[in-house]
Amino acid sequence: MKKLLGITAMSGVMTLVKIGIGFIIAKLIALYTGPTGMALLGQLQSLVTGVNGIANAPTGTGIVKYTAENYDSYEKCSPWWRASIYYTFIITLCFTPFLLFFSSNIAEWIFHDIQYRWIVVITILTLPITSFGTAITSVLNGLQNYKFYILTGMLSAVLSGGLISIMIVCWGINGALVAASLQYVFIGLIAFIINCRQAWMKFSYWFGRTDRKANKNILEFVLMTAVSAVIIPFALIFIRNSLVSHTGWDSAGQWQAVWKISEVYLGVLTMALSVYYLPRLASINSPDEIKKEINSVVLFVLPLIILAALFIYFLRDYVIIILFTRDFLPARDLFAIQLIGDVIKVISWLYAYPMLAKKATKYFISTEIIFGFTWVLLSLFFIEKFGVSGANIAYVINYIMYLIVVFFNLKRVIS
Repeated sequence: MKKLLGITAMSGVMTLVKIGIGFIIAKLIALYTGPTGMALLGQLQSLVTGVNGIANAPTGTGIVKYTAENYDSYEKCSPWWRASIYYTFIITLCFTPFLLFFSSNIAEWIFHDIQYRWIVVITILTLPITSFGTAITSVLNGLQNYKFYILTGMLSAVLSGGLISIMIVCWGINGALVAASLQYVFIGLIAFIINCRQAWMKFSYWFGRTDRKANKNILEFVLMTAVSAVIIPFALIFIRNSLVSHTGWDSAGQWQAVWKISEVYLGVLTMALSVYYLPRLASINSPDEIKKEINSVVLFVLPLIILAALFIYFLRDYVIIILFTRDFLPARDLFAIQLIGDVIKVISWLYAYPMLAKKATKYFISTEIIFGFTWVLLSLFFIEKFGVSGANIAYVINYIMYLIVVFFNLKRVIS
C-alpha cells in the first residue's frame, strides 16, 4: 500500500499539472465559445476518444500486461509488441476508408451540421500516430518505470496544452475543434521524441514476424479495449444529442461542464489505478490475494473520493466561475447527483478491473455493452421526464446496477 501511496503522489503531481493545463484550456473554451461551444467540443472529444480507442486497442492494456509479466527481458516482450503493431495496422487499414466514406454522416450525427466534416477527416487520418504514442506509454507502464512514465506524461501535457491554448485563442471554436482532434497526435509525437533513444525502442522489437500465441493474447485485449473505448464515448454522444433535442445546445453545454469537472478530478485516481492497480492485479495469481488487494485498495480509495466529491460540491460556485464563466452558473444544480454517481463509479471500477487484468473477455464485453446500452436508455427516459438533471439521474442508477453486477461476478472472474 505504501507503493500505491507513492505512485498516487507521483501521479498526483502529473495530474495536477494536467489539471492546471485543463483549467486554462477550459477557461479559454468558456471565454471564446460559451456553453454551446462546450457542448460541441464535448461531442468531438467523444468521437476522438472513440475512434482513437479502436485504433489504440492493440497498444494499450495488452502491452501493459505482457510487458509487466516479462519486464526482465525486452526480447521476451517483443512478440506482444509486434502483435500490437500488427493489429494496429489491420485496424487502421480496415477502418480508415470506412470512416472517411461516412465522414459527412458522422459530422451530421455529432454536430448536427455537415460543415464540420473536415474536423472528422482530420481526426481519422491521424490515428496511426496516436496509436504508437499509446504503445510507448504502455511499455513504460508495464516496465513499472513510473518516474519516466510520469515525466513523459507531464511534458506531453505541458507542450500539447500550450499548442492547444494558442489554437483556441487564435481561431476560436474552429481552433478548439482542431486542437481537440489533434491532441492525441501532439501527445504521441512528444512521447516518441522523449523515448526514441530508449533501449526497448529498437526497431526489431516492434517490427518483424509475429507469434501466433502473442497474436491471440493481444486479440483478446483488442476486443475488450475496443468495446470499452467505443461504448462510453458513443453513449455520451447519444446522451448529448438527447439533451440538445430536449433542452438545446446551451443546456447540453452546462451538463458537459459538470461532466468535464468530474473527468478532471477523477483523473488523479484513474492515473494511479492504471499505473499501479492494473499491473498489480495482472501479476497476482491467487484469488485470495486478488481479493485482499481489491479490499485494501477500496479502503484506501473510498475515503479519498468521498472527500474530493464533498470538497467540489461545497465549492462548486467558485469552481464554475474559476474554470468557466458566470454563464455556466446554472450548472451548479447538477453537481449533487453527478458527484454521487462519481463515487459509485470509482468503486465499481475497482471491482471491474480484474476482468481486464485476467482477460475475462466474455464478462467484460458483455457488461460494457449491456450497461452502455442501459445508460443511454435510462438517459433518454429521464431527460424526457426531468430535463438536464435526468442525465445525471440515469448516470447514478446505471452505475449502481453496474457495481452490483461486477461485485457479485468477481469470484467467477478471478477463480
